[in-house]
Amino acid sequence: MKAFEINGDTVSLALFIDVTNSKELLDSMQAGTLEPEVAFLNASLIPDVFPVLAAAHKTLVSKSRESLTTRTLHSELVYNYSGSKHITESLKRCGISESTTYILAARFNATLDEVKAVEKLIHGKEIDLEELNGRANQAQIQKQYKITGPELGISSLADAIVCRIAARDAL
Repeated sequence: MKAFEINGDTVSLALFIDVTNSKELLDSMQAGTLEPEVAFLNASLIPDVFPVLAAAHKTLVSKSRESLTTRTLHSELVYNYSGSKHITESLKRCGISESTTYILAARFNATLDEVKAVEKLIHGKEIDLEELNGRANQAQIQKQYKITGPELGISSLADAIVCRIAARDAL
């Protein structure tokens, strides 16, 4: 896991491939028994760490204003990453499903013990975050975020996602 500092808080991220226990992770999340609490994102929809950090920042701002849209800080991260205003749809699209094998795990303000616990939760191989770009499903990302070819001519896929994350509440 790699930690990133955001205005005095941290978000720790770890990327996993060949995950075999997505169904159990999803069941634990939905039952509220996941320990420690963690956000699981479908990593094929993530071209870079930057949009995740933008969503994490937005999540921490909502927390500081006591205005979370979802029940937990970590589900709020998945919701904010989606760029959609529909909570259930956001969690289905950008979160994991029973068959997800490529996962980005995120934990806010993780202690060393929590980092180890998250790594033990996921039955898969941890890989470097730098591999996000090469493994991203660009066609699926463009479809979900409605990113056009001309837009990609003037910005990156990651920048286009960040723009949508930032602008969602204004639309």
